[in-house]
Order: sequence, then structure tokens, then C-alpha cells
Amino acid sequence: MELSRRITGLTGGGPDGWGLYFKARRMVAEGHDIVELTIGEHDIRTDPSILAAMDASARGGHTGYAMIPGTDSLREAVAERVSARTGVPTTPDNILITPGGQAALFAAHMAVLDDGDAALFCDPYYATYPGTIRAAGGVPVAVPTRPEENFQPRPEDIAARAKGARALLINTPNNPTGVVYSRPTLEGIAEACRAHRLWLISDEVYDTQVWEGEHLSPRALPGMAERTLVVGSMSKSHAMTGSRLGWLVGPEEAIAHLITLATHTTYGVPGFIQDAAVFALRQGETLEEKIAAPFRRRRKLAARVLAGQNAVRPVPSQGAMYLMLDIRATGLSGEDFAEALLERERIAVMPGESFGRSAAGHVRVALTVEDGRLAEALERLCRFAGELAD
Repeated sequence: MELSRRITGLTGGGPDGWGLYFKARRMVAEGHDIVELTIGEHDIRTDPSILAAMDASARGGHTGYAMIPGTDSLREAVAERVSARTGVPTTPDNILITPGGQAALFAAHMAVLDDGDAALFCDPYYATYPGTIRAAGGVPVAVPTRPEENFQPRPEDIAARAKGARALLINTPNNPTGVVYSRPTLEGIAEACRAHRLWLISDEVYDTQVWEGEHLSPRALPGMAERTLVVGSMSKSHAMTGSRLGWLVGPEEAIAHLITLATHTTYGVPGFIQDAAVFALRQGETLEEKIAAPFRRRRKLAARVLAGQNAVRPVPSQGAMYLMLDIRATGLSGEDFAEALLERERIAVMPGESFGRSAAGHVRVALTVEDGRLAEALERLCRFAGELAD
């Protein structure tokens, strides 16, 4: 029996970008000591106070079916947070609670795409973006960005690919580059969306990890609230990756239809996890800053280690928990460099090519191990790159 083209074609016939990560995990399972700098997983786990709230809710009986759009208390808490952070009036009717940010990404594209519609996304991109678009029946179309422009998207590049497209997906602060889109960049993106009648899907899961400048949600720009769907999550801001708690912010009509989609797919998120998220959000910025602090500190640490050598050039990191490193001076592709680094130094990083053509010749480093181990790994990475560049 044949499977559907939709499910067998999710990766477009090529690799899904996770090959080196899975190779590193196999090596760890075999007993090798690997410094894993691959995925955005906090090395400090969910705060005990959040787990206590989750436990109390579960033991208190909130273990049955929860409200599919999200509990009233959580939708209200998210709406209050979004209003406060963006300045855009937001009510619970603008909020759908989802099983993580990835489910929100899928739901957003289901809301705006019909089969065969083109959907734009910026390259470099988080590895699941093209497959998510295909899963929703769309045709993924990459909008290239350039290392020499710090990977800021240009409106003219969006416009050049907008014919027949229904949506544009952006991510700021950006994974994998660590770049925060500037206000002029976002205003140009908004202008292109209005001119070409595009829905804007804005992945903002790193909005609490901004090291330079400020995060601007494009939903706050003129004429954008009615055409923007914003993806949010507790994963990065509150180190709740395994709890699978995200949300989608959008116009009331879109959210109403997306509740119907949730009824036919995820059927909601466990109530005790939602209650824990309410508790976490009520702790305010103090807890969010505590979660972000190690990555702010490690970004500075990495800058010191990388200074004074020429084989590895860091892309200016303004946010998120990653560094993008330009290793083109070694003469290797990102894939070949990452493979050699894993074999020779037992350090696992993600090849830039895992995130699209625009990141070729780069590798992404996740700042997700303790400071001393990170510094040593970066020193070895630079030494290895220097040997290749000589």
C-alpha cells in the first residue's frame, strides 16, 4: 500500500537537516564524550516552582480534557502578556493555545494556505519550516538573505517572489543566526506584505532573548494586526521545552476557525500544563530574565574566546541562544567542517546548510552547555579551523 505524497514528501526529497545531530546522539549512546552544541535545549531545566505548580494542578484533578482553545485563565494571561509587550490591544479571543510552537506554526499555515499555494520563508530558516509548509499543502519558496547584510531580509527580495504567494514566514530574534530584525527591516517586510496581500506569520519564540537593540513584533506596525499570525511559546522563555505549550495570536475570525482545526487535530493541551504556564507567566520578567541570563553571559564569553583569530568570524549575535560562525576561511562547507569537527574534536555543531543555502559555509553553535565546557569547545573549534585555514 502506498502512503500519501503529502507525508512522504515532507522533506522535499532531500535530507531534513538533522543528520549530524542524530549522528552525534548515536555517538553519545555508544559512550563517546561529545560536546553537544546542536539543538536549542536549556542545560538548566524547568524551574522547580513551575514543576510544583504543575504537580499541584495534576494532583488537584486537572487531568481530564481541558478547554480546546486553552483555559480561560491561560488565554487571558497570554493576551495580557502580548498586550504589555507589544502595545497591541489583545483579548483572549485573539489567542489559541497549542501543543508547542511547532503546532502553532502548522496551524498558522493551515489557516492561510490552500493546496498548491506558495508560502515564502526567509533563508536561513529553522529546519522544520519547509516541511511545515508542505504539510499544510503549500509550496515552500525561500527568500534569500546575505551574510554581508547580517541576514536581514530585503523587501525587494520578498516582492520578487510574491507572485502567487499567500504568506510570508519570518523569525526574529532569529534561529539560526542570532540576528534581531531591525525596525527598518520589519517596516519593509510589512510594506511588502501589504502591497502583495500576504499573510505574515511571525515566529517570536525567542522574544525574551534580546541582547542588543529591541524586539519589535510586526503585528504592532500600521495595518498589520489584521494580517499577522504570531507564534509564541513557553519553551525558550521559561525552559519548558518538554511541556509543549505554545500559542497563536491573530484576528478573532482566524482564531475561531483555528479552534475548529484544533478540535479535529490536537484536541487541546493538558490542563495541568496550562495551569503551570499561568503560574510561570505570573512571575513576570524576573523569571524570564533568570532563564535568559546564561545565554546572555555565554554570548559575551564566546565573544572573548573568538576575538584575536581570523579563521572563524562570528555573525553579530543580537538575540536567541545561538552563534552563527562563518568558517569559509577553512575552505570547507559547513557540512564538511561540522563532520570533521565531530570526528576529530568530538564537538557537535549544526552545519549552516541545515538551515538553507544562505548559511552555506557557516555552522551554528548552541550556547547550551556550562560556561567552562563551552569556552573550551570554542577554543578547540577555533584551533581546528585555524589549522585548516593555514
